Amino acid sequence: MKTALLVIDIQNDYFEGGKFPLVNPLAAANKAYQLLQCFREHGGHHVHVQHISLEPDAAFFVKGSTGSDIHDSVAHFEGEPIVYKHEINAFLNTNLLELLKSWEIERVVVTGMMTHMCVDAVSRAAADFGFDVIVAEDACTTRDLKHDGATIPAEMVHKSFLAALAWYGSVMKTDEIVALLADEMANRAL
Repeated sequence: MKTALLVIDIQNDYFEGGKFPLVNPLAAANKAYQLLQCFREHGGHHVHVQHISLEPDAAFFVKGSTGSDIHDSVAHFEGEPIVYKHEINAFLNTNLLELLKSWEIERVVVTGMMTHMCVDAVSRAAADFGFDVIVAEDACTTRDLKHDGATIPAEMVHKSFLAALAWYGSVMKTDEIVALLADEMANRAL
């Protein structure tokens, strides 16, 4: 099955010292890097998605700021595809769908940030567009949320959204995904 890796919004503002830090972003980014290297080494299709806010009073991912840059842990190499988005859903008003169709992709592996926002949105949209979806649960992260006077810890937010996304596709650990892809690569290319 032709598979593409989506590296969603792994950008500086989500890390320590950034304008909107998440919980354990480096651990998630390192797992995303493992998948990225797997795709790079085997000639698999992969694409970075970078959120750039167009809002003049944006709290983070400000256009032209270092906070909006892709984090070094998953550095974008020259010549690799990149999709710039301005919305939560990476398919909305971008060329992501056309890019995946041009590669004849049937399945996407989703990594990135934030689980409850952009990862959720792209995963559901990909399923709606007919792609098989695998979410790399340990290659994604989020942050604590507040609602109705309560704080919901990031771990619970993350697990709750992954539980819901399991209805749209598979939710797997990075090592499981690499093993699945290795079996497939033994028989044919990604």
